[in-house]
Amino acid sequence: MTVTVETGQWQLDATASSVGIRHKTMWGLVTVKGAFGALGGRGEVRTDGSAVGTLTFDVASLDTKNAKRDTHLRSEHFFDADHHPEITFVARSAELREGDRVHVVGQLTVRGISRPLSLTARVTDRDAAGLALDTEFDVDREQFGMGWNQLGMIRGRTTVTATLRFSRATV
Repeated sequence: MTVTVETGQWQLDATASSVGIRHKTMWGLVTVKGAFGALGGRGEVRTDGSAVGTLTFDVASLDTKNAKRDTHLRSEHFFDADHHPEITFVARSAELREGDRVHVVGQLTVRGISRPLSLTARVTDRDAAGLALDTEFDVDREQFGMGWNQLGMIRGRTTVTATLRFSRATV
């Protein structure tokens, strides 16, 4: 069954959405998990069925349940929240494919460094009030200037998971 989405403006419902990260540390023995508490976003579904939009995550809202670690993640060694308070993803193209699958091509900006990012999302819920998308993808943090790695404890890529709920934007 193919999903259809109404054309027009859409708004991220931050209270019903979540964006989290997980990364293996301590030479792969410990997985650190965190979530961004402050999210924002808007999008537009065009008449041809494609979509564009922007998502933002407040770096200072990242919570890993460890205050000392969170302070370090906000420092210049990682996200550098004082100089780059937001992470931004701009979807340049999002197209429904294969039923509930959405192919997204965009640009991720972290620490003022932008890189192309393509991912697949899945429409997990759709009703009169809106729709939800789920996705999971990996990011190489070193591409965004986050190379700090004391004693080689942090290796590999960071996994980003997102559940994004959108509702029709009111004018």
